[in-house]
Amino acid sequence: MSESSNNKPYDLEERTLLLAKDIRIFIKTLKMTVANVEDSKQLVRSSGSVGSNYIEANEALSKKDFKFRVKISRKEAKESVYWLRLITETNELLNENEAKDLIQEATELKKILSAIIEKS
Repeated sequence: MSESSNNKPYDLEERTLLLAKDIRIFIKTLKMTVANVEDSKQLVRSSGSVGSNYIEANEALSKKDFKFRVKISRKEAKESVYWLRLITETNELLNENEAKDLIQEATELKKILSAIIEKS
């Protein structure tokens, strides 16, 4: 697989999969309070939805459907940033840098998806 100079995959399907996987690994490090359980459920759903909707966009039957699916994917990336920020700001994390990296990656994916929408 080809990768960019900063070691991130060029393949957006793979990159979205890695985000969802890394978030699931990160969640395992959290204390399972009532709030963290609920926030984690939301984060798991939104992070997985980024990639699944992007895959559906790539299989779209029309440009309109493609654009719609990419918009959903972007919305889910934005939601993932929200849940990550909420978890980060309400916990004393030992791995705060990992959380910041996940927020940065979800934000970058949101920007990439926005660019795709603008160009389609």
